[in-house]
Amino acid sequence: MPEMSAPKRRKIGEGHTPAKLKSNDRISKSAQPKLSNAAVPTPKALTKPAKPAVEEEEDVGNNENTAEEPVTDARKSFQELGVVPELCDMCREQGYTHPTPIQAESIPVALEGRDIIGLAETGSGKTCAFALPVLQALLNEPPKQQAYFGLVLAPTRELAFQISQQFKALGALIQVEVATIVGGMDMTAQAIALAKRPHVIVATPGRLLDHLENTKGFSLRNLRYLVMDEADRILDLDFGPVMDKIPPRENRHTYLFSATMSSKLDSLTRASLHNPVKISISTSSHQTVSTLLQYFIFIPHKHKDLYLVHLLNDFSGHPCIVFTRTVNETQRLAFLLRNLGFGAIPIHGQLSQNARLAALGKFKDRSRNVLIATDVAARGLDIQNVDLVVNYDLPSDSKTYVHRVGRTARAGKSGKAVSLVTQYDVEIWMYESPPSLRIENALGKKLEEYQVVKDEVMVLSESVGEAQRRAIRELKDMQENGMGRHRSRKGPVGKKGKRGRDEMDAEEG
Repeated sequence: MPEMSAPKRRKIGEGHTPAKLKSNDRISKSAQPKLSNAAVPTPKALTKPAKPAVEEEEDVGNNENTAEEPVTDARKSFQELGVVPELCDMCREQGYTHPTPIQAESIPVALEGRDIIGLAETGSGKTCAFALPVLQALLNEPPKQQAYFGLVLAPTRELAFQISQQFKALGALIQVEVATIVGGMDMTAQAIALAKRPHVIVATPGRLLDHLENTKGFSLRNLRYLVMDEADRILDLDFGPVMDKIPPRENRHTYLFSATMSSKLDSLTRASLHNPVKISISTSSHQTVSTLLQYFIFIPHKHKDLYLVHLLNDFSGHPCIVFTRTVNETQRLAFLLRNLGFGAIPIHGQLSQNARLAALGKFKDRSRNVLIATDVAARGLDIQNVDLVVNYDLPSDSKTYVHRVGRTARAGKSGKAVSLVTQYDVEIWMYESPPSLRIENALGKKLEEYQVVKDEVMVLSESVGEAQRRAIRELKDMQENGMGRHRSRKGPVGKKGKRGRDEMDAEEG
C-alpha cells in the first residue's frame, strides 16, 4: 500500500454538503456556534464512491444462507463500501484494515438510508457498523441541525462508555462531540454536557429518561438516528417510557444490533422500524465465533475453587475473566485469588461507577490480569487479548452464556472458554437435559470436556484451603465495616421510582 500523507482535520458540515447543494457551495462556518472555532483547512470537494445496490442487501432478511455471503465482502475496503475518505483514514488509524462481515453487509445498506436489524457474533465489530453511517450522515447535515443528531442506547454503563470512546476515536478528524449519560454519575455535570448540544448522545435508558423529564431545554424532537446496541437486553429494562419521550419522525433512522435474537426484539422491530433490512451474520440466534474453543469440566461443587486455581495457573500471566452469579462470590474470589498471589480485581454492581471504571482500566492496562465479574461485564465490553473466560457459576440462560464467552476470541483472535459444571448444574448445561434449560442445546452442539489431571488439582488443597479461610474473614470484615456498599448516591432521588430507575443499568442478571 502506498504511503499516505497525514489526514487533514476538518469540522462537521465543512467540505461535505447535502446532496441538494452543488459541489462548490459551502455551508457557512458562522452557523456552527457549537463546534470548535479553531481554524481548520477545508479539503477539496470529495467524490464519494458509488454505493452498492440495495437489492442484494434487501434479500438478506429473507435468505437463510446469508451467513456465507460476507466472506468476499469482508475483504473490501471501507471506501468501496461508500465510506468517505476522512472516516476511512480514522478506520486505518484505529487498526481496521478491512470491514468485518457485519460491517461489509450493513454499512452500504445504512448509507442507502434503510433501517437495520443486525445480528452478529460478539466481537464482530457491530459498533463500527453503526457508528460510521451515523458519522457520515452527520458530515452532510446543515450545522443548525447537528445538535442531538444521534442517540445510542446501551444496557450497561460500561458498554455506554466504551461506545462513546469509539465514536470519539472514529470522529476525531471531524471533531464530533459525544455526551455519555449513564446512572451512578452526577446529573448536574451531565445536564451541562447536554446544554452544549452534542452531536451524539450515548446513554442507558433509565438515566436518559431522568434527563428527558427533568433537564430544562433537553428534548429529542430533532433526533435523526436511533441505535440500540445489545437490543435484546435493553428490552428487558423498563424501556417503554423512553420510547414515549422520543417523538416519532418520518426521516428518523433506527438500527438494532445484538448478538442474540429474542421474540421481544422481533415485536419491537414491527413497531419502531420502517421497512427494515435484517442482516444476520450468525447462523443461529446463539452463534459464537469459530476461533472460540469452548470446554466444560464436570466436578464436585466442593472442589470448584481448586479447579479454578488450577485453570488460572495454567494461564498464568494471561488476561482472564472469571464470571460469577453474585456480588458476594465475586468479592470472595477476589480475596481468595489475591491471597494466592494472583493479580485479581472484582467488578460488580455494588461498586461506584468510578470504581468500576477504575477496575476495568487496571485490567485493560494489564496491571491486573484476572477480572472477577458478575454479568455487569458480560455484554459488549471490548477488552483486547483476553485469553480465557471461566464460568465459575453457570449463567441462568443461554443468551447470557453467549455474551460471557464473547469476551474472548474477539476481532478474529482465538480464545478459550471453560465452564465449571457441578452436580447442581446438569439440567442447565447438558445436551440431554430439557430443551428449555440446556446451554448446549442452544449452541447446537455438545462441547468437549477440558482435560485435567485430578492429582495435580488436589495437590493444591492445603494452600487453597488456607486462602479460603482468610478470604471468608476478609469478606466478613468488609461487610461489617460497610466497605462493600459503594453505590453512588449522586443525582436526585426524591421522586418515587427515581432510585430504581437510576440503578437499572448498574448490573445485569
